[in-house]
Amino acid sequence: MPRPYILSETNWKTVKSTDYQVAVLPWGATEAHNYHLPYATDNIQCDFIAEASAKIAWDSGAKVVVLPTVPFGVNTGQLDIKLNLNLNPTTQMAIIKDIADTLQRSGIPKLVIMNGHGGNDFRQMVREVGQFFPDLFIATFSWFKVVDGHDYFDDLGDHAGELETSLMMHFRPDIVLPLEEAGDGGAKSFKISAMKEGWAWAERSWSQVTKDTGIGNPATASEAKGIAYFEAFTKKIAAFFVELSKLDNNDLYE
Repeated sequence: MPRPYILSETNWKTVKSTDYQVAVLPWGATEAHNYHLPYATDNIQCDFIAEASAKIAWDSGAKVVVLPTVPFGVNTGQLDIKLNLNLNPTTQMAIIKDIADTLQRSGIPKLVIMNGHGGNDFRQMVREVGQFFPDLFIATFSWFKVVDGHDYFDDLGDHAGELETSLMMHFRPDIVLPLEEAGDGGAKSFKISAMKEGWAWAERSWSQVTKDTGIGNPATASEAKGIAYFEAFTKKIAAFFVELSKLDNNDLYE
């Protein structure tokens, strides 16, 4: 049966009769993830997480609809890595503006951009796009910041490490290579003191930082860890969707 909260598999008969209150736009990336994970890792994670969270919210009475995952992210620091597909921030903002226009015309009052890629940062885009759509409330969050992963993993990693590998072992074990084929995810850090202290930032040149495109050792990853973490943060995301669906855009503050 088509799930009414997944736009890509539902139909016009359902859509025209459903008073959706929240549209969720998952946003991933297509990029190398060490030797053992697929290029679509971020997109697969976005799909599973958005769908699972939306189901919990829908079953709780929230009229939420998940839009198709945008599969391309900002990879400007990885342009020299073969087939890492880059979408510039200005292009992302144009896409958000077009989606926002559709939602406002459709009478859906809230948009949540669910980010699944570290190179994406939608906050300033939300500020700018929001000026043009006064009837649309736009929010954004990154799913990997919802719950502290340190409570679930020994070595979180930044990219294709224990956290992502454990989730992929749960979501799509059929396309995860054996861990003995993975690189160790060793990575260099900036020599600059301000960068190390965290109060200055610059984009990393990925090919200079890591030899296998991973950052973080996946050696201790397991499906069980992925399941526990997944269940914890999807419940919190679903609660966010439920709470947001109940609120009026003109009564958001206390």
